[in-house]
Amino acid sequence: MALEFMDKVSKFIPSIKSPKTPLSLKEKLYWTGIVLVVYFLLYNTYAIGVNQAEVTNPLFELISIIFAAKIGSLITIGIGPIVLASILLQLFNGAGLIKFDSSNLEEKSRFQSLQKLSAIVLGVIESFIFVFTGYIPISSPSAAGFVIIQLIIGAITIIFLDEIMTKWGITSGINMFIASGVSYDIIAGTFGILLPGAITAIETGGATAISGAVLAFAPLFFSVIVFLISIYAYEIKVELPLVFEQLRGIGGRLPIPFLYVSVLPVILATSLEMSLTVWFRMLANIKGAFANFAKFIAFYQPVNGQLQLNGGLVYLISPSFPLPYPAPAGIGGYRQYFTYLATHTTQLFLPFGGFVNVPEWIHIIVYTLVLVVLCIVFGKFWIEMTGQNPKSVADQLQSVGWQIPGFRRDPRIIENVLNKYIPTVTVLGSIFVGLLAAFATLTGALGTGMGILLTVGIIYMLYQQLEQEHLYEAYPILEKIAK
Repeated sequence: MALEFMDKVSKFIPSIKSPKTPLSLKEKLYWTGIVLVVYFLLYNTYAIGVNQAEVTNPLFELISIIFAAKIGSLITIGIGPIVLASILLQLFNGAGLIKFDSSNLEEKSRFQSLQKLSAIVLGVIESFIFVFTGYIPISSPSAAGFVIIQLIIGAITIIFLDEIMTKWGITSGINMFIASGVSYDIIAGTFGILLPGAITAIETGGATAISGAVLAFAPLFFSVIVFLISIYAYEIKVELPLVFEQLRGIGGRLPIPFLYVSVLPVILATSLEMSLTVWFRMLANIKGAFANFAKFIAFYQPVNGQLQLNGGLVYLISPSFPLPYPAPAGIGGYRQYFTYLATHTTQLFLPFGGFVNVPEWIHIIVYTLVLVVLCIVFGKFWIEMTGQNPKSVADQLQSVGWQIPGFRRDPRIIENVLNKYIPTVTVLGSIFVGLLAAFATLTGALGTGMGILLTVGIIYMLYQQLEQEHLYEAYPILEKIAK
């Protein structure tokens, strides 16, 4: 399907204009600050009609971090519609259902307009889902309509804040919102949960006072470990020597980092998993002939007056646990938490066999394996869609005159050399981020595994971008050469 129809539709979609002249680094930081102030105002403002006292589901923390949202606030939907719209359209493009040439500016503009329209539509749909499925506890049924309107406005606002940040700020809004949300969660968790827990352990006294205080900070300890491992992984890379054909003596290196596609695989994989838990919530109250099938897909049970995912295929691939409190702190510590995971069972409903008990450790294995497989799939998919595959990189090197010393100046030769590195690094890097994210999530690290990985990756990319911007300001000629 061609995208020419978007020429008429895009006229009715508001758009943020790009700056007429390139912005300085100071101006970009200024706009970034403004967007973040607006974001945190929305983040800390609950929608009128939401029952704040009942927004306690531990799954909300993970959803909030992944979608850069806060359940019950004006930005309850967060960046979910933006990410989901991007995934769906990329899949449609890969399957040939829609066709566009990313090198054509006109077609690229149509695709971006379609992506924005899709995100707005998904934001509206998810606003209804969050309210009518009970995901957001509201004070009274009569307030449902007003809450939905507020969530829709918040979702659309986030879409345009992301566009402002992308065009006027120092990075994309999605990146900045996720990093800001995770940082806020770690600081709030340290001073709001861990510090009081450590003080209580010391005040209690006894032989276990010191060990109890140390264990209270275990989630922060695991967060630091994941941060350090992530930073180390970002520094691992393979460098291929390059020479410039037209100027002898001029050479360089092509870095192929271990995390070649950064944390994008885990963003897409986790967003897909969490979106399924939200969307399939609609099956919770289904009746009739499809009731058994609905339970097999996603089995929900009421916990403290709220529906909670407690079984089914969606549960097995999700990082959620049927705990009515944050783990591991809420269950009494890591010993009780890991004992729970080793001994607890959940129910999987088979359409023709009734309920069967599934040990929680099987859930952990299935979740980890599915996350890793999804990371590999999305990692390979992403390098194909974004022009980072060996063939595209070889063509880019060929077009600017670079070649690998010792080989003929032929893009097919360069492609063969790159084929020895890029596919392998993509798979290994995707496996690594999937396992590290699962480890951090399962150990209760502050900010969750995905959140920490995303934040480290975003900060690393932001540092590189700021360094580049500073270099371009000091030596303007370099920017002209790069273009």
